[in-house]
Amino acid sequence: MDVFANLGIGFAVALTLQNVAYCFLGVLLGTIIGVLPGIGPVTTVAMLLPISFTLSPESALILLAGIYYGAQYGGSTTAILVNIPGEASSVVTTIDGHRMALAGRAGPALGIAAIGSFFAGTVATLLIVVAAPPLAAIALQFGPAEYFSLMVCGLVAAVVLAHGSLVKAVAMVVLGLLLGLVGTDINSGARRFNFGMTGLADGVEFVALSMAIYGIAEVAYNLEKGQQTSVVAGAVGRVWPSLADLRTCAGAILRGTGLGAMLGVLPGGGALLASFAAYTVEKNVARPPRRFGEGDIRGVAAPESANNAGAQTSFIPMLTLGIPGNPTMAMMIGALMIHGIAPGPRVMTDRPGLFWGLIASMWLGNLMLVILNLPLIGLWVRLLRVPYRLLYPAIIVFCCVGAYTINSKPFDLGVMAFFAIFGYVALKLDCEPAPLILGFVLGPMMEENLRRALLISRGDPMVFVQEPISLAFLLVAVGLLVVIAAPTIRRKREEALQE
Repeated sequence: MDVFANLGIGFAVALTLQNVAYCFLGVLLGTIIGVLPGIGPVTTVAMLLPISFTLSPESALILLAGIYYGAQYGGSTTAILVNIPGEASSVVTTIDGHRMALAGRAGPALGIAAIGSFFAGTVATLLIVVAAPPLAAIALQFGPAEYFSLMVCGLVAAVVLAHGSLVKAVAMVVLGLLLGLVGTDINSGARRFNFGMTGLADGVEFVALSMAIYGIAEVAYNLEKGQQTSVVAGAVGRVWPSLADLRTCAGAILRGTGLGAMLGVLPGGGALLASFAAYTVEKNVARPPRRFGEGDIRGVAAPESANNAGAQTSFIPMLTLGIPGNPTMAMMIGALMIHGIAPGPRVMTDRPGLFWGLIASMWLGNLMLVILNLPLIGLWVRLLRVPYRLLYPAIIVFCCVGAYTINSKPFDLGVMAFFAIFGYVALKLDCEPAPLILGFVLGPMMEENLRRALLISRGDPMVFVQEPISLAFLLVAVGLLVVIAAPTIRRKREEALQE
């Protein structure tokens, strides 16, 4: 009965006129940036962080969440029709989806992508409803030592699942942790790592850093990439799949939903890893005849279901533990902090309207996405005619205005310019920025819990291995590092990420 009472609270918040409008705006923007290649939900959420400061916390999170899972829908449209993955998690969809479109079956491909996405999003949101309260109740029993070890485990997992070199990923995490320590020490009042700059007395501004790396550096880097396009000419035709298509895809949708829901919870996992894993599994377990790579509809249903389920369940660690599993969740935690809300399990008890309102809005947003995507396919394809080089100046202006309006400090623009150059160089050197952002967000919380644990134990570091839960998290982190250090496993990881 508590579940229904909590959902009642959530729908009472989500169904207000203001929040319905922001939910619609979020999924609409998500669809648009999913269609437009090279921008992505992280960039858009980073750019909209200053706007979220002017909204209520409930409206801000509903808007930003709608952008994130809305982008998963939009990415499939251009992946199928234009052979361009609008969002990273839609890369796999291009393999069979575009082949179907070239064979005159663009409609069923788009239809099964929407049906799979809607089913997966609905089921994954139900999993959040079921899993979040017990996880939050367990998290309330955590002490400082357990939280510190959990964050260490999360960062190690994010490093293992990051693209490219492990050494570079570790270096980016450490740099993010160091950047998180810049500013005034809460306990002593001493200024640390600010190089005598008064502008850094309060630390590096999160909005300026995130906009620099995802709003400017990554978009500039994407400008260099040439896109291989192959636009499908002619009408899309009937969108609704046939009964035979639905029967063929039922198992793929269920497997993709289950796999995506599990992988979405992992730090560094989320929608991208889920879509690749679901496609790989489906190629091995699908019933003959198999035509993967040549237009098999199950090659669209499985990854599209998985990436939407993964996008939804990635909210679980963020909402219950205050641990961001990917850069977008780090942005969401940043939005909470901007509003003075400490992320973690107490959000459920202290702000039930915020917690359950966000979850209820996901069902509402998934319904809006189905209604938005299928009838407006022609409009989304026409959006691709906007030259990417024209979007970039607008993004720079938007980022500069947003970074300045948070604190009205010109210094923040200098910080953003510095990290934009740094981010661009890092991308050119194949250093993924996601571990840096995760380290930056978790750094202050790790330091706070480390200090508390050592104060309680009177300076005894053994407290981290004497507490069973803390020890378990540390053992998992060490185990991940040991396993990934094995030459055979490291080689397979590199091959999988390269693919």
